[in-house]
Amino acid sequence: MANHPSVIELDNLTRRYGKADAVNGLSLNVRAGKCYGFFGRNGAGKTTTIKCLLNLLRPTSGSARVFGLDPQRDEVAVKSRLAYVPDVVAFYPWMSVRDTLEYFASFRPHWNRDIENDLLKRFQLDAAKKTTSLSKGQRTQLALISAICPEPELLVLDEPTSGLDPIVRREFIETVIGAYQSGDPERRTVFVSTHLISEFEGLIDEFTIIEGGKNLLTMEADAARDRFRKIRARFSEIPKLNLPEALNVKQNGRELEILADGNSEQILEKLKSFAPEELNCESLSLEEIFVASDILKKAQA
Repeated sequence: MANHPSVIELDNLTRRYGKADAVNGLSLNVRAGKCYGFFGRNGAGKTTTIKCLLNLLRPTSGSARVFGLDPQRDEVAVKSRLAYVPDVVAFYPWMSVRDTLEYFASFRPHWNRDIENDLLKRFQLDAAKKTTSLSKGQRTQLALISAICPEPELLVLDEPTSGLDPIVRREFIETVIGAYQSGDPERRTVFVSTHLISEFEGLIDEFTIIEGGKNLLTMEADAARDRFRKIRARFSEIPKLNLPEALNVKQNGRELEILADGNSEQILEKLKSFAPEELNCESLSLEEIFVASDILKKAQA
C-alpha cells in the first residue's frame, strides 16, 4: 500500500438537488497507478461525483479529496496535476485546432509535442481547421489530445470515447491510454466513467458500480472475474433442481444458465450428479457483472 498512495478518496459523499440525492453516502478509494472503472446507468450519479471531485459542484455533505487535498481549498494545486475530459466537450468557436492546443498548453508546465503530433496524425485532425467545423467525434479527439499531452498524474474521463468510431475508439483505449499509463506506471492514474465497459476490460484494475448514487459493488477486476462465474449445463431432460445458492438460474429449452457468486464449485458438483450432456463454467466479464448488477442488488438486500 505504501507504493500506491490514495489519489482519490471519497468519504460518505452526498450531493443533493432539492429533495433528491444524486450521490448518496458514496465512499471509495483510488490508488496511484491504477485504472479505475466507475460504472452505473444514466442518472446513477457518476457525473455528479466527478464534478464534486473537480470542485465544479460542492458536496452537500461528506468529503472528496484528490492527492490528499481538498478540491475546494486547493483547487489550483489539484487541477494542475490532473486532466479532465467531460462527456460533452466545447471549445472557443473562433479558435482553430492548433490555437486550441496552444491555449491549453499555455496553462501547463509540461506539454509533450511528440505525443501531440502523433495523435493529430493518428486521428487525422487538421490543425488549421476551426473548432466549429469539427464533428462530435473530432471534438472528442481534440479533448483527448489536450488531456494526454500534459502527461498528468490523474486522467479523469467521463464517457471519453462517445462519438468516436469503433476503430478509433479501440485504438485510443488500447494504445493511447495504455501508453499514457505505462509511461510512469507508479504515478499515472486513470479514473474512467464509461458505458463501453468491454472496451476498457483489459485496462481496468478495480471498479465501483453505483446505483441511485450508492455504492453497489467495489472490487478488484481479477477478484471479480474469479468470484462471479457463469455455468452452462445441457441435459437430455431438465431435472428438478433446487439451487438456492445460485444468484440466478435461467432455462432455455434443455439448457440452464446459472450465475454463481463465489460458489461455482459447489454448484458444479450438484449439477454433475444429474449427468449433464454438457457442462462448462467461465468467468463473467466486467460488462456482464455490470449487467447482472440488478441481480447482485437483490442478493444483497
